Amino acid sequence: METLQIKRLSPTARLPERATGDSVGYDLFADLSEPVTVGPGETVLTGTGIAAALQPGTVGLIFARSGLGVRHGIIPANAVGVIDPDYRGEWKVGLYNHSRQPYTIRPGDRIAQLVIVPVLLPQWEEADSLPPSARDSGGWGSTGR
Repeated sequence: METLQIKRLSPTARLPERATGDSVGYDLFADLSEPVTVGPGETVLTGTGIAAALQPGTVGLIFARSGLGVRHGIIPANAVGVIDPDYRGEWKVGLYNHSRQPYTIRPGDRIAQLVIVPVLLPQWEEADSLPPSARDSGGWGSTGR
C-alpha cells in the first residue's frame, strides 16, 4: 500500500478516512470554528484544515458525498474538484446548495469524498485526420436511449 504525506494545518483538522474497508473514497471533513449555513443557490468555500503531497502521476478528485447531495442538495460547486500532485496548499471544497432549504455545515461534518487515481499525460500530436470508430462524430444521444 502506498503512503501519502499529509499535514494538519490546524489542531482541529481531521485526516481523511475511509468509511469501510472497501470504500475507494476518503471522507473529507469540514474544519470550521463555528457552523456555517449555505443558503439555497449559495456557494460556501469550506476548508478541511489539511494539505498533502500526492504522488507524481496521480490526481486527487473531490466528489460529492451521495447522502449529502441526494438528501440535502449539497454538492461540490465545480462538480468535481481536482487536486494536482504539486499543490501543497489547504484542501478546500466549494459547497453549493441546489436545494430550496438552507443547510448548516457543522465543524467536523463529512463534506465530500476524495478519490486518488493515476493519470495519463500523453504528448499531443496534431493530425489532419483521426482513425475511424463505430461512433465517429456522433454526439449526444447518438448511441440510443
